[in-house]
Amino acid sequence: MQKLSRNFYLQSDVVELARQLLGKLLVTCFDGVVTSGIITETEAYAGVIDRASHAFGGRRTARTEVMYHRGGTAYVYFCYGMHSLFNVVTNAEGIPHAILIRAIQPVEGLETMMLRAKKTKVDKSFANGPGKVAKILGINTSHTDLDLCNSEIEIFDIGKTPLEINASPRIGVDYAGEDALLPYRFVAVGL
Repeated sequence: MQKLSRNFYLQSDVVELARQLLGKLLVTCFDGVVTSGIITETEAYAGVIDRASHAFGGRRTARTEVMYHRGGTAYVYFCYGMHSLFNVVTNAEGIPHAILIRAIQPVEGLETMMLRAKKTKVDKSFANGPGKVAKILGINTSHTDLDLCNSEIEIFDIGKTPLEINASPRIGVDYAGEDALLPYRFVAVGL
């Protein structure tokens, strides 16, 4: 098990990097409590040229400024007034690429995850959705701008590779016109 290096996050192709994150282990450690899961679904957002990106057209707000930080930074935002969503900022400083983590396969800290989700059992829908992922891993907007190379949120290469990767359009970005049809959503099969 090896923590992803800064160079991993600084790669320039956000779409390829979204594919490469599949099979990696996302780990949180808050107040000494460890939870983790294997990343099984991602979505790429290609910054200023991507109408689905929060940084489209060079948009900079208090919320999105973290997208312009160097790769390996957490971007966590509040969605629909109820869900925190966890993204991995990629590429060099000043280039606002990000990858939304949409689903995981729980590994460690299952009891804690169930408490956070207010669930008594784990089913297929337990960790499939970006709001659920952040909730069960304990991630919220206070964690935005954390350094994923040295903080309470880190990602590790554990040597797992999907047998297959399915690509499709992203979810919930119909407002993005033609960019909504880009095959930037990736789902791991056979982990």
